[in-house]
Amino acid sequence: MEFWHGFLLITSVHLLAAASPGPDFVLVSQQTLAKGRRTGLICSLGITLGLSVHIIYSVLGLATVIAHSQPILTAIKWLGGGYLIYLGWQGIQAKPKKPVELTASVTQENAPIDHLQAKQDASTHTKFTTPNDTFTTLRRGFFCNVFNPKAPVYFVAIFTLVLSPDIPLWQLAIYGVWMMVLQMAWFSTVVMLLSVPAIHRRFQRFEHWIDRVLGSAMIVLGLNLILRHR
Repeated sequence: MEFWHGFLLITSVHLLAAASPGPDFVLVSQQTLAKGRRTGLICSLGITLGLSVHIIYSVLGLATVIAHSQPILTAIKWLGGGYLIYLGWQGIQAKPKKPVELTASVTQENAPIDHLQAKQDASTHTKFTTPNDTFTTLRRGFFCNVFNPKAPVYFVAIFTLVLSPDIPLWQLAIYGVWMMVLQMAWFSTVVMLLSVPAIHRRFQRFEHWIDRVLGSAMIVLGLNLILRHR
């Protein structure tokens, strides 16, 4: 019974945490709207892998040490804030589509639904095809999550306040894997919603503005992390 009680607590708390707006959400939204479903899912996987780092050091009992070490938190804060600013700067440098690409988009909108659906699905799934692009997207999601200075504090709360400190290691491992599943499920849902052909098609016309707006949001989040005292 204690196992399932902790399981339900982890599920409710972590779903709320995953659904809270933050750098991960902004990055996944930007990648999905600008580059399609496949890129969004790869970015979500990177975020989930980043979460595994926090889970591992928390299970090993290091979360408390990190959360109470001002030098470590400051280093993470600067790394995380700097990385968000870097990603945001890349976003605000986005350029409008070429006239030929815009013409192609208009042609697609006037095409029959079946043909349009097929072309949209193809573009949604195949924009990123090279291993380098896949790794770059995975890396973006991974570091965006790893360099979040709020994570150690969150996991201290999870593993010391929400759960009993006497929980065996195997049980903590199951909870950790389940948190990763929840994280991936949440962001996959976000990606699937944002990559619905009717939605994605509308956003394609304003791709560079989406990149710029969400890029600006990432810069603001990065500056907020760096300038925050604690």
